[in-house]
Amino acid sequence: MAGASALARRRAFSFRLLGLGAGIVLSCASFAPSLHAQELMRGEEGIVRLFFADAAVLETRETRTDIPCHVEPVKPTLGFDLKFHAGYDVSIPLKELTGNGGLLTMVYQVTPEDHPDAPVYMLQRVTVPEIEEDAKGEAAIHGVFDVGEGKYRVSWLMRDRLERVCSNNWEMEASIPVRDREMALDITADAVQAADVEQFKEDPPVQRDARGGPLNLKVILNFAPQESTSAALQPVDLSALVWILRNMDRDPRVGKFSVVAFNMQQQRVLYRQDEASQIDFPALGEAVKSLKLGTVDLRQLAEKNAGVDFLTGLFTKEIKDDSDPPDAVIIAGPKVDVDGAVSQDALRDMGDVKFPVYYMNYNLEPQVNPWRDAIGTAVRYLKGVEYTISRPRDLFFAWSEIVGRIVISKIGATVAGNTASQ
Repeated sequence: MAGASALARRRAFSFRLLGLGAGIVLSCASFAPSLHAQELMRGEEGIVRLFFADAAVLETRETRTDIPCHVEPVKPTLGFDLKFHAGYDVSIPLKELTGNGGLLTMVYQVTPEDHPDAPVYMLQRVTVPEIEEDAKGEAAIHGVFDVGEGKYRVSWLMRDRLERVCSNNWEMEASIPVRDREMALDITADAVQAADVEQFKEDPPVQRDARGGPLNLKVILNFAPQESTSAALQPVDLSALVWILRNMDRDPRVGKFSVVAFNMQQQRVLYRQDEASQIDFPALGEAVKSLKLGTVDLRQLAEKNAGVDFLTGLFTKEIKDDSDPPDAVIIAGPKVDVDGAVSQDALRDMGDVKFPVYYMNYNLEPQVNPWRDAIGTAVRYLKGVEYTISRPRDLFFAWSEIVGRIVISKIGATVAGNTASQ
């Protein structure tokens, strides 16, 4: 997953200054508004019209170094959204960009090997800020695009305001291991798409399966980074958490959702949606934006067991006191870092939970932190099942098993209810 993590962090299409002398990375946040993600180039009747000079470089696969840049291809890596994310890293000496700003334009052609007559053209523009003439080091630009299974040829060029060109070419392959062939990707083979940077866009309506009665789920999700003390929710963490939800939202067997999103670091509920036919991702996204990680309420520091007390209250309200019991409760998120565990008395006070409880523990490096956390301990007491989600395949197969278990549990409960009423 190291490759997936690194690639997910590139999705911001950052532009950085790399200080060579002291090996310091200077993040320039003021650059961010000037950046533009990749755009899929579309033309009339499917014909993309390029500048003659650009077309000549791409078609001949010519390697140019008018700008002495270094291009490092990033091999396709499967993300939690079940798309392969490929891309490139580009470094340019700052002395080549000195002046009062300008524009770097990247144009590239991605051609599926099995469809050589169907190349896809992408465009990325980066606005260069004003740079001192004696600036040392390098600028780094990252780009990401999505592909389906298959082999591809990439022809890439970058042009500056002086019409100087840097170009490169490479081949790549995106493939799923034989053991994971059951996984249904969210992108077709040989497809090329612009990377989707909007995590919380609304899902299209799903045709729900009414046979046997649609499932009613309650999802309790901890929107938090892997590292409990981190001051930011990393893109790879955000993508994993959102796609845990999307797997549920897109399953036709689920007809009703109740969603409770919380953040353990701040010990507060961020968002609540009750008994909806579809998860409201845009509203959830707005709530997640309100997170201010890295800050802790002084009252929480003063209370010795504040974290455990918060979890106890959350579980009591969302599991024990549910007046309309769901078919299952699913808790998801990274391991929580609290002193102690939910007390046995509090768990016993919940009584005999009448529905199954599952914990989808998002843990990118389970070998580093293999121990059960406070949520896992509580789920075990409630006779629930815990799943570790480290890779996309874990999410796919865990959800397949969980929803199968819930269907069986509901059928059993229905049969038992009918027998008792006779």
